[in-house]
Amino acid sequence: MATPLTVNGTTHQIDLPDDVPLLWVLRDELGLTGTKYGCGVAACGACTVQIDGEAVRSCQVALADVWGPVTTIEGLGTPDALHAVQAAWVEHQVAQCGYCQSGQILQAAALLSQTPAPTDDDIDAAMSGNLCRCGTYPRIRAAIHAAAAALREG
Repeated sequence: MATPLTVNGTTHQIDLPDDVPLLWVLRDELGLTGTKYGCGVAACGACTVQIDGEAVRSCQVALADVWGPVTTIEGLGTPDALHAVQAAWVEHQVAQCGYCQSGQILQAAALLSQTPAPTDDDIDAAMSGNLCRCGTYPRIRAAIHAAAAALREG
């Protein structure tokens, strides 16, 4: 029996076993390859997506355990505009290799939805599970502060 799954505002009927990780549903079944496979054990954050606004590691969430609508990097902004976090990432030239960036951006957007004016400590705590092999952490923090300011200003 197919499982309904809403991703980026579109509901799909997924005919896969309940224990298939959400990561593979997104990448292999739906073709949304912006969500990356990193480690497979939720230690790196490359596979981060949002479920009902909460940042989660999609490699560790089974299809049957998805509790709300899923947002991936492909669905964060709109066709006409980047999300404030995405725009700040570009402005601050955060990405180097870029592999971890979709997970970083989804984690940052979830942080800002709950903490509109984060401190450096808030950012460090929220982002600590998202690893960047290139070490762009100072630019990530600066971009999050810029996105927070842009979101507060409207």
